[in-house]
Formats: sequence, C-alpha cells, structure tokens
Amino acid sequence: MKNIIKLAVVAVLGFAMMTTAVEAGSINKGQKIFAKKLKGACGFGGAKFAASFKQAEWEKIKADGNMEEKIKEICPNIQTWEKKWEDHLFEFGYEYGKDSGNEPAC
Repeated sequence: MKNIIKLAVVAVLGFAMMTTAVEAGSINKGQKIFAKKLKGACGFGGAKFAASFKQAEWEKIKADGNMEEKIKEICPNIQTWEKKWEDHLFEFGYEYGKDSGNEPAC
C-alpha cells in the first residue's frame, strides 16, 4: 500500500512539473513566431528585434504587461497580434537582449 501511495505522489509531482514547463515560454517558439509572423511587418531580423531592449527591460515589460504595446512600438506595421505569443516572444527577446551577448540565428 505504501508503494502505491509513493508511486501516485511521484506521478502527480512529475505531471505537475511537466505542465509547468509547457506553460512557460519557449525561446525557439518565440524565434519562429517572430520569423513567421512579425519579421515582414518589422522589416528587420530577430537580432535587431531582441536587441531593442536590455534583459532587465524585457523583464520589466513582461512584468508590467506591456508586451503588445512595446512590440508594436518597435514594429508599428504589425497587423495581427495574439496574446499567446507573449511568453514565447519574451523568452526570445530576453535570451538575445541587447546586453545578453547572444545572437539569434534568424
């Protein structure tokens, strides 16, 4: 009986950890979203997009809930916006921010 309870607890914790990871943004998804949905409207590549802000600035934008507004300031020609892109674009922007020393492939 103890083994079954332990197994159930481990399964529940494992599932909880998996769903948390799925809900978080993805750098690669953010890069794909930028390349497919925003690059044409912005008129420049992902490196310039991400380097529009320092990492701390990306964090503040995300925390303040201003992702759409700030991204539309950088790329005023964006016609379509989906709220579900925010976490991924944040991760992309943060990873390759102005002061990160990293540069995206796109």
